[in-house]
Amino acid sequence: MTMSLFSLSKKMKKLKIQKKQAEHNEQPSKAIHSSIQDQINYIKEKTGNSIDVVIRKLQLGDGKSAAVVFVEGIADSKAINDFLIESIMKHRPNHNSRPIFEILFEEVVALGDVKEITDWDNLYLSLMSGESIILVDGAKKALSASTRGGEQRSIQEPGSQVTVRGPRDGFTESIRTNTALIRRRIQNPNLWLENMKIGSVTKTDVSIMYIKGIAKDEIVEEVRNRLQRIEIDSILESGYIEQLIEDQAFTTFPTLYHTERPDMVAGNLLEGRVAIIVNGTPFVLIAPAVFIQFFQSVEDYYGRADIATALRFLRILIFFISIIAPAAYIAATTFHQEMIPTQLLVAIAAQREAVPFPALFEALIMEVAFEILREAGVRMPRAVGSAISIVGALVIGQAAVQAGIVSPAMVIIVAITAIANFATPAFAVAISARLIRFGFMFAAATFGFYGIILGVIILAVHLCSLRSFGVPYLTPMAPLILANLGDTIVRLPMWAQKKRPKLFTSDNEQRVGDNQKPQPPEGRGMVNSVIEKGDRDEQ
Repeated sequence: MTMSLFSLSKKMKKLKIQKKQAEHNEQPSKAIHSSIQDQINYIKEKTGNSIDVVIRKLQLGDGKSAAVVFVEGIADSKAINDFLIESIMKHRPNHNSRPIFEILFEEVVALGDVKEITDWDNLYLSLMSGESIILVDGAKKALSASTRGGEQRSIQEPGSQVTVRGPRDGFTESIRTNTALIRRRIQNPNLWLENMKIGSVTKTDVSIMYIKGIAKDEIVEEVRNRLQRIEIDSILESGYIEQLIEDQAFTTFPTLYHTERPDMVAGNLLEGRVAIIVNGTPFVLIAPAVFIQFFQSVEDYYGRADIATALRFLRILIFFISIIAPAAYIAATTFHQEMIPTQLLVAIAAQREAVPFPALFEALIMEVAFEILREAGVRMPRAVGSAISIVGALVIGQAAVQAGIVSPAMVIIVAITAIANFATPAFAVAISARLIRFGFMFAAATFGFYGIILGVIILAVHLCSLRSFGVPYLTPMAPLILANLGDTIVRLPMWAQKKRPKLFTSDNEQRVGDNQKPQPPEGRGMVNSVIEKGDRDEQ
């Protein structure tokens, strides 16, 4: 009974949202005036007579006039001058020709993407997107020509996901540049792209990209519905989208993956995932995301499988060190001294003899100080940020030891924890570990190692409860899918990964053909015989 009421409530909420969207779409838009002077005046009034809105009036002859309107800086001025203004000025209409608007649309405008606009809403949307608007006197419609351009950041190597081996190009703030970088890697017509505008004020371009036939239709539809339900005034970065469409809001773990590497996005699309590309940011969202994905690097697939497996084991170990190393030290020195070797225990006791604080307070002092230094290093200019964080850590650590506030052993533990946190491949999981670490420290100070074990159990239960667009967060380990374990902590060779992940892939699961295992000659006899034959021929 409770489940039926919950299902009914969910359906009613969905119908209400759909009705609201339909009412919004059905709102009538104001039609364009027929007088070109009225059109220009209305544009100036609407844009506040902004100086970057350029209006170039043109005389077509025979008493006809036109105007080209564009926003300086986000439109390509060279394309406007060469293919719009020059083409229009060269044209001279005759008395017996068709309407001038049709001639401009079909013959004069020398650009690829030209469309008609009949209302002001679409006109302003096109104008503020970098397109050029062509107004013709006497026509109650306008032409929109694709002239998006302006100054943009060039393609550079990603700064957040640096690899030794692999491509060096990264996403930029231009959505069309980003989609082109992906299409260069997946040259397939089944790579589909859907665009929408999100943000009642910003009108930000947001695109979803997926491979039809590989991505599961239910996941694609869920991504589309969640994006369409967003009602917000602005979208300035993909982080806005991430917070509005994620499955679980009250968790420190990310349920969407973000990257600025085109090769990583291409690899995830080929596994059946969906990419969400937002204009104005180089970070692309990938859904669904699973926990083990955040410990994998794109470089793992460019090298040998045994090396990649060893590195993944190391990253998992690094993650656990970053969350429980201070807690283990607190538990061992506070409750479980018998677990420490005698000589090490005597050395630690001698170091802590002059320290007036318990181990928990000692760890909190060093952790908070290091977090402050790390945040200061990030916010300072790049030239001095790293120097401040390194020098500050050395000076503060040495001064704290000499002042008797903390022990040298605690400085070592905090330093190892910080290095392990830096070595985590995904920044989003590294931040989660930084927060969870404090919870484990309090649990260890209260219950010792029992508190740490209890914290690990709670953490595992929490991870098992998470979903990413309906996909369990710990898949393929929980639930266990044996066929997909070859690309988790252990990475099998390419020829052994024959199937795509099942939970977010359609029926097209096969990605590697049969008999792809390398089979070189069993011995060197054939090579040796050829060499010996060549030597005999020379003699």
